[in-house]
Amino acid sequence: MISTADQPRGGPAIAIAWECLSNYTRDDAFSARLVLRNDTAQAIAPGWALCFNTCRKVLADTVSPGYTIAHLNGDLFCLAMPGGGPWLPGTSHTVEYEALHWAISITDAPLGFYLLPGDGGPAVDLGDPEIAPFTRPEQRHRMRGDRLPTADAAWRFEQNAALALLPIEAVGRITPRPVSAHFDGRRCLLSRHAPLRYEGALWNEASLLASLLGPLPGMVPGGTADLVLELGAVEGMAGEEAYLLDIEPGRVRIRGASPHGVFNAIQSLAQLLSPFGELPTGVVRDAPRFGYRGMMLDVARHFAGVNTVLRLLDCMASYKLNRFHFHLTDDEGWRLAIGALPELTGVGARRGVAPDGSASLPPSYGSGADIDASAGSGCYTAADFITILRHAHARHIEVIPEFNMPGHARAAVSAMRERHRRLLAAGDPDGACAYLLHDPEDRSSYESVQLWHDNVICIALPSVDRFIDTVVGEVCMLYRAAGVPLRVIHTGGDEVPPGAWLGSPRCRALMEARGWDVQQLHDDFIERCRAILARHGVAFAGWDETALVKQDGRMLPNPRFAGPDFHVYVWNTAWGSGQEDCAYRLANAGYQVVLSNAASLYFDLAYAKHPQEPGYYWAGFVETRSAFGFGPLDAGAQAAQDPMGRPVAATLQPPDAQGRGRIKGLQGQLWGENARSRARLDYLALPRLLGLAERAWAPDPGWQDIPEAGQRAARARDDWNEFANRLGQRELPRLDRARRPWDYRLPPPGAVVKDGWLHANVALPGLAVHYTVDGHAPSVSSPRIDAPVALPQAGRVKLATFDTRGRASRIVTLTLDHP
Repeated sequence: MISTADQPRGGPAIAIAWECLSNYTRDDAFSARLVLRNDTAQAIAPGWALCFNTCRKVLADTVSPGYTIAHLNGDLFCLAMPGGGPWLPGTSHTVEYEALHWAISITDAPLGFYLLPGDGGPAVDLGDPEIAPFTRPEQRHRMRGDRLPTADAAWRFEQNAALALLPIEAVGRITPRPVSAHFDGRRCLLSRHAPLRYEGALWNEASLLASLLGPLPGMVPGGTADLVLELGAVEGMAGEEAYLLDIEPGRVRIRGASPHGVFNAIQSLAQLLSPFGELPTGVVRDAPRFGYRGMMLDVARHFAGVNTVLRLLDCMASYKLNRFHFHLTDDEGWRLAIGALPELTGVGARRGVAPDGSASLPPSYGSGADIDASAGSGCYTAADFITILRHAHARHIEVIPEFNMPGHARAAVSAMRERHRRLLAAGDPDGACAYLLHDPEDRSSYESVQLWHDNVICIALPSVDRFIDTVVGEVCMLYRAAGVPLRVIHTGGDEVPPGAWLGSPRCRALMEARGWDVQQLHDDFIERCRAILARHGVAFAGWDETALVKQDGRMLPNPRFAGPDFHVYVWNTAWGSGQEDCAYRLANAGYQVVLSNAASLYFDLAYAKHPQEPGYYWAGFVETRSAFGFGPLDAGAQAAQDPMGRPVAATLQPPDAQGRGRIKGLQGQLWGENARSRARLDYLALPRLLGLAERAWAPDPGWQDIPEAGQRAARARDDWNEFANRLGQRELPRLDRARRPWDYRLPPPGAVVKDGWLHANVALPGLAVHYTVDGHAPSVSSPRIDAPVALPQAGRVKLATFDTRGRASRIVTLTLDHP
């Protein structure tokens, strides 16, 4: 059986098992079965209910007779047995139902069950169900038209067949690849006592370099080389991030066009430096392709502590990423304390079922009923946030906070509703309405993509502007306290559900008074947000919906906001959507664009189509190669397929000369729905983050300039082979040596048995594959397979990929049955 939990959570002995029965039940729906057994010694009182989260909306009229499954809000559902008697010890309930879409992996299963006892007692967490294996075609495919094969061992073996293990000398030493790097075969030695000379403006960089040298030996044979840090132009390289790294046997000279350039050179030096202080001698000249190289972390769906965030910033800096998009708010959480509005975190950062009935947000994404134990609870104090800002700034990373509105705003709406209730009870009606975000008379009927019915701010209220101004003002104050500039605030703006505002008297009155439709109402809100930010000296950023308008059934650039102070992060470009070239059209229309394409740069999506691979897959499956192979200025240069595996022959409008200049860079998105632990965050982020860094920094590989498709694909395949070797032989072992090693995803091996011989390979050459034939799980002490091996006549062989710490990938099992 399979468990979705990273670590099983305790609870009463109620066994919960779940199985997908078939995805072929009907179009866009699947059937499933829940089996619930009372393994306690006591009866559970009548009137009990089980609540749980699921991303697949249950169809209420399909539930087994005698039971109900009600949709409460968001992804929270409640199973009950109306009129039933007590739940006796040892007895089971079997409930079948249908739900929208499909279930092909552990991510699609319900999770985070908790019991609401019939006697009125407190909610009790039960944890996640045991999930039956997905073995049959109707369990592994989304529908009969799903052409994408399951990524099993044989499929992986075929995919990896084009890869080859390269000699270490043929593998790049620096990631992302520099513009120019030449080494001459000699060596330079450094110790932790290496003399370090630097200009006063480089004190921060010198301090970071000194910390890098700290673990090195105190003495080295022949003495240590000197280190020199300096500012100045770098021949042949443009931009403030350019650097020169000149390594000779007795001296290491680092020159940067700015302190940021010097910092970049230090990151390259760190990759060249062995644990014993040895460096290859040579010259590196380098500068980035794009000025914006970002990573987004969503901490609203699941909270990530300060140390987790600082660790991610360190990793970003190591690979020369320079923008941290901090997704601080959403429907499921508000994470930054705002002194003037304590309810924002007093309510919006607490998720679960409070025993005392105090206000909190409902459990989401399996976070459970216990507020204090929930991965959905937590916030950053002012001191925490200042720590993050200063840590990022020292590493030349700009922090771009996001406060999502007017949709995706339920945490804020709920918090301000509670503030309203509290102040009304205290006899202060004016104060109660000062920051109200909802229209109490609103009867709008809508459902967001994440199944919320009350997550949209009423943008006709003057109190909304006061709320935004107050939040922005405090955020500006925190940046000033940190001594860090604030240039941009991201306001979200995505996925406002159809139907929002239509039942609000306040919104209807404003639209009628101005002669507006809903689009114009929304545009007015964006204009007001821009004006508020401008008063604070901050530029506006939002997702692509903020810059689009629907015309003749298509989403087209809205000419109203185009300009240098409007930054658009374009995500909704999935193949087959008709929006594949949305980013290019917006850039051509005058918008500043950050490429955030879901099909290549959404790191919350599953790496591959496999039942045990965590992550969503609505825009397809995103491997490390997906980020590496992304064409920022010509996304159509490589063959594409839609999420169902069908070829897509979309004709993309390319960016024109001016449009190319408005594409500022790339950003990876790590949404938090499935990142309920630090280990899961590591797994989803890496090694995809390295593919992102390569494509954002390294020179244009020129694939799009090769006219013949076969030659173009061959060139891209060769480049990927080198990068895959770079990860397997250099970068992942380096991450293993970090002070706090990363639990990055290890790709399971590909494997087949042919004529009694076991053949195996791996997606990142250089990683070790070990196997067993005795039924035990493989370990690093098991035989390693580097060439085909003969196997017994029958039985099972188990294989796994291993890192240099002895950590294993998911185990692959093959049944042996040959003559």
